[in-house]
Amino acid sequence: PWWWYDFLTTPKLEFASLSSTGGTVGELLDFAMDPTISYEDLRIIREMWPGKIAIKGVQTVEDSKKLTDLGVDGIVLSNHGGRQLDRAPIPFHLLPDVVREVGQDVEVVVDTGIMNGADIVASIALGAKFTLIGRAYLYGLMAGGREGVDKTIEILADQVVRTMKLLGAHSIEELTPQHVTQLERLGPIR
Repeated sequence: PWWWYDFLTTPKLEFASLSSTGGTVGELLDFAMDPTISYEDLRIIREMWPGKIAIKGVQTVEDSKKLTDLGVDGIVLSNHGGRQLDRAPIPFHLLPDVVREVGQDVEVVVDTGIMNGADIVASIALGAKFTLIGRAYLYGLMAGGREGVDKTIEILADQVVRTMKLLGAHSIEELTPQHVTQLERLGPIR
């Protein structure tokens, strides 16, 4: 009942990023996603920036190798949660090939499809350094504010521990690809 009361009596939610642009989410994406950005732009940024660089939205093994050759420190495999690219490659399926190709010098992160602690464990077993949790924390935030986010993290942590116990693994370092089975029928079409 309180949720409905708040929903009906408080101002509607607005995207902060749209309050100054006056456009729609689609128009903002069209503006933000510049198709003329190239690997040459990354070379220039790499020359100007001495710090670490991670590239998010990587969706192929070939791009991962090219980015590694250009000196990135991290690759975030992501199809943006499938919101904009619901037919794009599934990052979890790309993970073993990307890790094998880029080696240990580049941190590979998964940022799509993490729904529970078992997904986190499986991603780490296949070589991800860590995962991002995308919408999970937002669900907690919407349901209970800061306490909801804390509860989300607690639930995920409990699921990670439970999954590790069920696998018989005592530490993250013990995880290997042998701890994971990928269903072939759900894999990428080859």
